[in-house]
Amino acid sequence: MDKSYEPEDRFKVATAHPAPRSPSRGQWSNKIEFLLAVAGQIIGLGNVWRFPYLCYKNGGGVFFFPYVLFLFTCGIPLFLLETAIGQYTNQGAITCFQKICPLFEGVGYGSQVVILYSSIYYIIILAWAFFYLFSSFKSELPWASCNNNWNTETCMEFDRKLFNWTIPQNATSPVREFWERRVLNITGSIHELGNIRWELALCLLLSWIICYFCVWKGVKSTGKVVYFTATFPYVMLVVLLIRGLTLPGASEGIKFYLTPDPSRLTDPQVWIDAGTQIFYSYAICIGCLAALGSYNKYNNNCYKDCVYLCLLNSGTSFVAGFAIFSVLGFMAYEQNIDISKVAESGPGLAFIAYPRAVAMMPFPQVWAVFFFVMIILLGLDSEFVGLESLATSVSDMKPSFFHIGHRRKVLLLTVSVVSFFIGLVMVTEGGLYIFQLFDYYACSGMTLLLFAIMESVCIGWVFGADHFYEILEDMIGYKPLPLIKYCLKYVTPVICTATFFFSLVKFTPLKFNNVMEYPWWGYAIGWWFTLSSTLLVPLWMLYNVFRTPGTLRQRISILCKPADDLPLSKVEKKAHELLNLTAANNMMMSP
Repeated sequence: MDKSYEPEDRFKVATAHPAPRSPSRGQWSNKIEFLLAVAGQIIGLGNVWRFPYLCYKNGGGVFFFPYVLFLFTCGIPLFLLETAIGQYTNQGAITCFQKICPLFEGVGYGSQVVILYSSIYYIIILAWAFFYLFSSFKSELPWASCNNNWNTETCMEFDRKLFNWTIPQNATSPVREFWERRVLNITGSIHELGNIRWELALCLLLSWIICYFCVWKGVKSTGKVVYFTATFPYVMLVVLLIRGLTLPGASEGIKFYLTPDPSRLTDPQVWIDAGTQIFYSYAICIGCLAALGSYNKYNNNCYKDCVYLCLLNSGTSFVAGFAIFSVLGFMAYEQNIDISKVAESGPGLAFIAYPRAVAMMPFPQVWAVFFFVMIILLGLDSEFVGLESLATSVSDMKPSFFHIGHRRKVLLLTVSVVSFFIGLVMVTEGGLYIFQLFDYYACSGMTLLLFAIMESVCIGWVFGADHFYEILEDMIGYKPLPLIKYCLKYVTPVICTATFFFSLVKFTPLKFNNVMEYPWWGYAIGWWFTLSSTLLVPLWMLYNVFRTPGTLRQRISILCKPADDLPLSKVEKKAHELLNLTAANNMMMSP
């Protein structure tokens, strides 16, 4: 007998009221804690060092067109999807898919593998930032001159007094030598990992200790910490913005940042960059949003929250561009060179370009401290909220075990200790090579795009976009814009699929500093990072199909059914009441 899903099946055991929130999991004390925690997760280093760079690289102001298109057709719908299913199911990233549609359970597992990888390598940036912060408390910034024991004979201070000099081709700046020779002491290739940089190892240990104690009591501690860590970076950003705009050459930097180049819109890479920036910046498809949403009350207005948070995130990216490029414009003015030669993305901006700029300012130690405190808090927020998400997802799989005593704290401690020891590889003298493998392959844009396709198909077609829309209405108390429903069903999967295939066609293997190729085993490690998360989706589908009894059609039908204990939407409640009324009438009419 075919046991295909009918709504009446759920009514036999489901309640007509929202399922009670599990008291052992905890809840946000108020909405502000939830908003700050999500803001802390999504507003991170990518807003400061990736978005401004992508703008100038991809046509300046023109880049906003594909960026905004992806924001409203993919970013906001998927952001709302993940937050809403966490709130609806009261579960983390893995078990929420078990409840919604077990066939797609592998998306939850894959997302947690991604967040585990990202937690291991992302915190290395905090270790570097702590090193720079501690180095800023000196009478002279150590990267401001060539008078240090780590500097080479080719080190040259590029300032105005040297403009009439002949600069050798192999000349290097003191800030680059500080980064490469003092901080990293980088080796010649990945074949030479060298020794552990113990100063960096201690900074890494400090970062993990802070992260652990930010989340060790669950949302009780996370909700309080975010009041500081999510808001103070904005104070730093405003201070740096005001300072940057008052520097000579700032206007040229901003002009360089925003000057439109419409011809760039014909390049597919521009659209790929816009799409992947939305996924990176909004923490989509890594399970954090579902975990954070699961601590909300059932009737929280997650729809309004998501729209405001998305606009805040993009607005922060836009404003950060003014702060960064005004300072880079000053730097180009001081050195009398083109700004394109000082504009960098990623770690190069935070640890080479910006430190060089603050060294040129009056009271450089003050501005260095401001900048690196901002970098640390931006990174710290994303790191410990990701750790909270991972702990939530794992503990929700076995709540009867992890929600007793201090077992959840032990789980967090185990993850932190193991991740710290793995991270020691990235604070060796050849650690930057391993770091870039993690960065390029572990959080691959193609992986996130594939997860996005799976999520939109799961909710838009299997669970049902109309059903999801009804649930949203039941939770928030009014009908959301129908655009969300149509995006999840049609627009989002189509755009994500197209971007995914474009990314495959345009894919190029990683090269260190865009020059040095990795050995075959380096690429093998990189592809392991990518496939170990991506393949969990189809493999878990096959596993669930094989272990479910019945014919193939019956198995698929069972695996596509939502759990019986999920709350009912208004439509389901009315159908439930009608079914009960019909059953009562039949009983009264029967002899």
